[in-house]
Amino acid sequence: MAVLASFMQEVVLDTDTLLNDRKFAETMLLKRGKEGLSRADMVFILRNLLKLKYYPVAVKFFYDEGEVVKFKAEHEYLVACNPFTFCHFSAASRQRGDVLLGDKRTLGCSNARYLFGWKDLDEQEIKSHVKYVRDREQAEKFVKTKPRLPEGLIAFATAPLHKAKFEPDLIHIICDVLQSYHIYNDWASAMDVHPVQPNLMMNSSVCGGAVWTYNNRKINVVPMCSSSYTSGKTEQGEINVFVPWEQFEATVVRLLERTAKYGGASFPRTGETYPGFNVCKLCNFLIFRKPKEDER
Repeated sequence: MAVLASFMQEVVLDTDTLLNDRKFAETMLLKRGKEGLSRADMVFILRNLLKLKYYPVAVKFFYDEGEVVKFKAEHEYLVACNPFTFCHFSAASRQRGDVLLGDKRTLGCSNARYLFGWKDLDEQEIKSHVKYVRDREQAEKFVKTKPRLPEGLIAFATAPLHKAKFEPDLIHIICDVLQSYHIYNDWASAMDVHPVQPNLMMNSSVCGGAVWTYNNRKINVVPMCSSSYTSGKTEQGEINVFVPWEQFEATVVRLLERTAKYGGASFPRTGETYPGFNVCKLCNFLIFRKPKEDER
């Protein structure tokens, strides 16, 4: 009993606060002011207020061998048994919580290898894009316009943000379209940037979206490409959101600020708790009231 009593005294989880959006947001803003937000805090804020289904994924591109050694020493990580796509890596991190390390040998997607600088432009890469365009010449033109990482990449890592002990380059979020709209608005407000232009790379949504955000240090919101729709495990119509790491906390804080102000995270129905409440704002069929005296 003494052990149980000691355990109960250490439990500080307040579920009433967690389920009260305004109180929760105010509490997290107070915590940020006193001691800062942890990575786990930011993950939980997004899951609690925006109802994210998956973990936000921290992505790191390694250009320093010493950083790879440090990563290996600090993490219980996994490596691919077979070559997989980059969106496979991200899917395993967001859905299963895996901390993963990939390199040129274990990256099985030729599109990603080209964007990561691990292969040169070749005829096969051009031919793989012909089905999307008018002819071979246009396919070559489009492939050449894709963003590429700086030369010298050694390896990459993906991990659920709360498990990542490395400094991420960017955060990759898979969510529904309306959730992405909320993240985009919070980012735009936090960064004072408007409008924001998404950048979609043909046949390279996940790898290309990550590379574009790495190079340009801006949010990118893009739909799936045909490959990532299946390889990236997005059969429910999800969309990609990429946020530079140094801008991620400010985006989360903006979500907290407006939730504390309005009482809920929803934009379509201001102040309500569920961001995807898919009912017309002025629907005259979905109206509730307090019962009258004779109805009690």
